[in-house]
Amino acid sequence: MRIPVKDLIKGAVHFLLLISLSACGVTSEYKKPDVAVPESYRGGLISAKGALADSSVAMLPYSSFFADKTLCLLIDSAVANNIDLQVALKNIDYVHQTLNSSKLGLLPTLNVGVQNTRTNPSENGAKTNIDDYSASATSSWEVDIWGKIRSRSRSALASYLKTQEAAKAVRTRLVADVASGYYNLLMLDVQLESSKKNLALADTTVKMIALQYDAGQVTSLAVQQQEALKQSIEGSLPAIEQKIAVQENALSILCGRMPGAIERDQALFTIKEIDDLPSGIPSALLQNRPDVRAAELALRGAYADMGEAKATLYPSLTVTAAGGVEAFKASNWFTLPGSIFGLVQGAVLQPIFQRGQLKAKYEQSKIKRDQSELEFKQALLKAVGEVSNALVTLEKIKSQELIAAQRLATLQGALSNAGLLFRSGMATYLEVIVSQSNALQAELTLADIRRQHLAAKAELYRSLGGGWR
Repeated sequence: MRIPVKDLIKGAVHFLLLISLSACGVTSEYKKPDVAVPESYRGGLISAKGALADSSVAMLPYSSFFADKTLCLLIDSAVANNIDLQVALKNIDYVHQTLNSSKLGLLPTLNVGVQNTRTNPSENGAKTNIDDYSASATSSWEVDIWGKIRSRSRSALASYLKTQEAAKAVRTRLVADVASGYYNLLMLDVQLESSKKNLALADTTVKMIALQYDAGQVTSLAVQQQEALKQSIEGSLPAIEQKIAVQENALSILCGRMPGAIERDQALFTIKEIDDLPSGIPSALLQNRPDVRAAELALRGAYADMGEAKATLYPSLTVTAAGGVEAFKASNWFTLPGSIFGLVQGAVLQPIFQRGQLKAKYEQSKIKRDQSELEFKQALLKAVGEVSNALVTLEKIKSQELIAAQRLATLQGALSNAGLLFRSGMATYLEVIVSQSNALQAELTLADIRRQHLAAKAELYRSLGGGWR
């Protein structure tokens, strides 16, 4: 008994509606994990309870955050030419191609072809050679009943957005690394200048003690000890110059160019100190920190992959259509409508036994989802911890710098007094040597603390998610 085509179409529509409605419970929608985020950062004298999310310095571009224009130009060069950042951007382009392909997943495939089949029968079979010429177009469409294709598309989108966030994370780290390297270079400049100044002072002291030795006021030991101090300072100069060259080379490589000199027109202690840096609230890290955003997108992708794996356990419906011309002679191809053929086929495939592979993949996708959720929580905890550490470091380093500056002023005064007392015979040469050594070490320490101060500000900016805007 032949069933009318109209009834077949009506039945197919009803079937599709039925299974589409039942498909709602197959794939799982993404649910953001419930993470208890504190209202403010620990040790956040800079952060205030109830602060607005957009009050964070992370919202500022680096050209506004860093006052040194030379540093901003250096960061511009690094952002434009850094090799690691360019690789990250290429990853975006690569994943974008997968995303473009996934967007077309709901469309049918279409193939066209021309075929010739020649049959040469055996001597005991048919006595006629048969040629069959055909030209056809074939289309196949998988009905996305259970959301498998849509889950695949969501996974591709999450991967694409994740690579974007990964590139932003590379950029934030790059900005902080350039700033830290630049401040280290300025510190080395100060240390070199201080060492040269103290070398000149030590040379003057050697000459003064030598005159007293000639006058019989001191022994040769005094001359030798002061000469040894001078040689110690002189020996430190090549080491500092080496560090300067190495730091310049490292900054050049960060900027994607061959090692070379780095220009700087501002000294370490002339950079403006602006420590009133609003940090906003911890929940803002979900939007500002690229690594946290990337972790959440990875979790979204894991949910989509789990939905696709679950959908493979259910029947798939594929509709195939073919049409074209066919004839035993190529010259009869266009003898229409006699040469036209058509085919429509629908197939429902329910996997029954696949050696446990489909079930295992689904269970693995659930495990991957759980892992991604834990990694997201860990990324958020790490981000809040980094900001808290940066806030505490910045607060304490300010106190250290104040004390170090006071100590340096005290030791410089003591050095001046030691020189006057030594000339008047009221102090020994050992007191002069100790005073010179202490003053030099205090200058070097203060320069290093100032570098740490500026680097802590750059680290706070990075940990809040600044530098990619």
